[in-house]
This record gives sequence, structure tokens and C-alpha cells, in this order.
Amino acid sequence: MKLFEKLIYSILSSKIKKTIVFVLIFASLIGTIMMLPTKMVLAKMLPGKSANTYSIYVNTPTGSSVEQTKSITQCVTGILRHEKYITNMEVYLGQGAPLNYAGLVKGSAFKRGENVAEMVINLTDKHKREEKSYDMVHRLRPVIQKKCQNLIPGTHIKMIQMPAGPPTLASIVVELYNHNIHDDRKMAKRIAKVLKSTKGLVDVDIMEDDIYNRFSIIINKNKVLRSGLSIEQINKILYLAFQGVEVTVKNSPDTPDQIPLFEVLSGKTKKLKKFSKNELLAKLSSLKLMNKRGMMIPLSEVVSIKEVKSKPSIMQKDLRRMTNITAETDEVSQVYPLIDARDKIIKEFSKDYYIKKESIANFTHMFDLHLTNKKTGEKFDLVWNGEMKVTLDTFRDLGLAFIAALVLIFLLLVVYYESFRISGIILFGSFLSIIGVIFGHWVMNLFTRDTFYLTATSLIGFIALMGISSRNSLLLIDFAKSLMKKGIEKREAIAVAAATRAKPIMLTAAAIILASILLAGDPIFGGLGVALIFGTIAAVIVSLIFVPILMDNTKAI
Repeated sequence: MKLFEKLIYSILSSKIKKTIVFVLIFASLIGTIMMLPTKMVLAKMLPGKSANTYSIYVNTPTGSSVEQTKSITQCVTGILRHEKYITNMEVYLGQGAPLNYAGLVKGSAFKRGENVAEMVINLTDKHKREEKSYDMVHRLRPVIQKKCQNLIPGTHIKMIQMPAGPPTLASIVVELYNHNIHDDRKMAKRIAKVLKSTKGLVDVDIMEDDIYNRFSIIINKNKVLRSGLSIEQINKILYLAFQGVEVTVKNSPDTPDQIPLFEVLSGKTKKLKKFSKNELLAKLSSLKLMNKRGMMIPLSEVVSIKEVKSKPSIMQKDLRRMTNITAETDEVSQVYPLIDARDKIIKEFSKDYYIKKESIANFTHMFDLHLTNKKTGEKFDLVWNGEMKVTLDTFRDLGLAFIAALVLIFLLLVVYYESFRISGIILFGSFLSIIGVIFGHWVMNLFTRDTFYLTATSLIGFIALMGISSRNSLLLIDFAKSLMKKGIEKREAIAVAAATRAKPIMLTAAAIILASILLAGDPIFGGLGVALIFGTIAAVIVSLIFVPILMDNTKAI
């Protein structure tokens, strides 16, 4: 420790050495902070989580038959059955799968219709396989979409993983608000096109029903009365021909409820060879009903056929009409694709629209855009939601917690030392531990196969470091002041204090580092462990070398 004492004393006695230390510290601070905008260190809410299951959502065009949807799921299962880590697959046609963590928000419970299906893919235990679930999804997604989506044009196949944090509708969600349904659809398609062209975004989809042609069968009540038939007869034969009717029930000792038995025409019989009015009319002509006189009346004689447009569902939020455009991220943080997509939207739409950006003061909505058509004056609001919104909310709350921690520590120090300068030295020295936090994530990224993100747990570790770092500076200042009261010269007292307190400071740091090693290997709390390990190392260096220089330069000590 005598050598360290001499080192600190020589630094304090030389203006050149002091300047060198100042330059190195501030260069390190600026350099590490610049790692964020230069993308040397990437930020994300939470890293990917390897699970024992994932889901596949299949959406064929609205109006598709269950047979068409089934053909897509059969194509997917045909690819997946050759995967060695898949134990079994569950296919739910026309409905959502039983609710899981992700399905609560993604609306699995509300999926009904012949054009939807959900597949649950179960894997071997994550501890017994080499490939992680998100790596498998990343590898299989382009293969499945390329081979199966084109079977029926307009089909969307999305691969959904269990979220590591709070479940959201998608990684990136654009909420488009407008009152005109036709203009809304055109705008949604343009936005979806931009998202598809953005690197890192996959599974882009517009959450709205397709408008398609359909046939409406209208019963002519006057003809029904004159023919001696009844409306009930006509309804039953229509259900029998195209859907099926319940004819009786069956009792079973294995279930408390009666089991309904349905009668329905064979699939080949009820299918139309082609979508046309004449084909449907021919089908109805083959369906005959007996009237009260015993005569057989073709169904086509008492009904008329009209080709109409389908009526899409209307989505609303906060009493405003809305359309969701969703996209998932493919093993990347959602922050950077969002920024790229937003810049592309501004560039492309600025030709036809006046674009107003949200104020940065409104932190959680600062990416939102307000568009006004230059010709018609029609307005659109683009609100960014999904995991990105959760990330902004989390970082805002953690930022406020960090500011609150700084203020409280500063006030306590002012009350204790009765000096703003000493309190500022301690606080500034503690803040410099961020150098180790960011640098540590960059180092870990070099030695890990997956991207090592700066996450919300990393920021929690940084906030915790503020108290640890402050304690180191308190030990130095208090001991130096006690030595000065005994008549020891200021610089010598600071050097002796740094050398004497170096051992307990390092032992405390070693205990923190060893305890944090277990956290560093966790997929979710790894950021917290790395922040504590490298932040503690930085805090020790700053408190033993830089803080003594600040102490020497203030007259408050």
C-alpha cells in the first residue's frame, strides 16, 4: 500500500498527471456513451428467452374455407416433422389455442372463423438441446413462409415466441387512426410496405378483415307462401347443405353433457366447382323440398341470389376508429428497426402529407406522427405501440427512479457534510460507474454467441451502483478529513486515506463481483450481473484515483 500511496501523492503533486487522469476519465466517459448511438452496444427491453414451446398463427384471406386453412397447416407440419427437437404439435383449426402467456394479449381467445388456425409446437427440454427456441424460429421462419404462404395468396404465417417480459400484441405495433375506412386501408397498406422493407422486421400484418365478394341468399316470402313451403324448411335445408344441422343427441357415461350428432352433406357434394352465381344457382336447384301437397319444389324457385361485398369488422380504441399494423423483430432489438421505419415513413409520406412530430417532452409518445393530406386536409395519427411502448415506459420509469436516487443521495450528503461541493464530488464519482456498465456490455458481446443487450435489468444494476460507489467516496473523504484534523498536510492525508481504504474497498468490490457472476449467466438478469461486475470495477478505479484529485482541487475539504 505504500507504493499506491506514493502513486496517488505523485499524481496530486503534478498538474500534468492530474490533466492526464482527467483526460482519460472524460475520454472514457464520452467514448462509452457514444457506444450507444454508434450501435457498438445495443439496447433492448429484455433479451430473448429460450422456451420449451412456441406458436404458429395461420391467417388465410377472410372468407377462406377451413379446408384451405387446413392445407396451410399441413404444409407447415410437413416441414416441422423432420425437426429432431420437436416432440409433438397441436393444430387448432378455426379457433385459437388454449390461452398461454403470449395469447392473453394477442387475442387467441377471440379467434373464430374458418380462415384462422393456431399451432402449438412443443420442444424437448431447453436444457437438453443445443439449439435455442428463438434460433429455431429464426431458422425455420423463412423456410415455412416461402413454401407455405404462397399456396393461398394473401396468407399470413406468424411464428410467435413466449415473451421474456410483459406480453404485447407484437414487437412493433402501428396504431393508425382515421375515420374513413377506404383511405385508412390504403394508408395501412403503404405503412405495411414500409415495414416489410425495413431490415430486422418480419411477420408484417394488417389486422383487418379483407373485403371480398360473397353471395347473399334472399328468401322470397310471397313465393314461399304460394308454394306451400315454410321458412323453417328452407333454413334447415340451407344449413344441411352448407354447414350441417343437429338431428339428435347421444348420451355417454364418460361426459356429463349430451353429445350432439350432426347430419351434413359430404365435402365433395357441398363444394362449388367455381365461385359464380350460376354455379350456386345450380346447386340450389338440386336441393328440393316437399310442400304440403306432396310436390317437390326446387329451392332455387323460392330464393334469389345477390352478389354483395363482405362487411369487415371495425376496431376501436378510446372511441376512435383504428387499424393495427403489426411486425415482429427477428433476433434484433425493436428500437433500431422502429427508428429506421419511422424515418422511411417520414421520407416517403412527406410528398403528399404535412407531417407533425410529437414533442420529445412526451417521452413515451415521442415517435408518434400526425399526418395531414396536402390536398384534402384529411388527418391520420400514427401511434407506435407494442413492445417498443413497453420499453419506453420502462426506461422512462427507470430514468425517473435514477434521478430520484441522485436527488435523495445528494440531499443526504449535503445534510451530512454541509457542503454542496463535497456532495457533488461524491455524486459525480458515483455517476462515472456508467463507464464500466456500458463497456462491460461491449466486452460481453464479444464473447457471447447472441447479442448481449443493454437491458432494463442493466439500468437497475446501474442505479444500485450509485449507492455502492458513494460509499467508497465517503470512506475516503471521512478518513482524509480525520487525518487533516491531526495536522497532516492535505495531499498527504488524501494519499494515505486512499491507500488505507483501498483494501476494504477492493474486498467489498470482490464480494459484489463474485456474487454477481451467478447473475451474469442468466438470460434475463445477465445485464444486471454484468452491470454490477464491470460497474463495480469502474467505481473502484474512479474512487481510488479520480475522486482524490477532485478532493485535492476543492477547498471544502
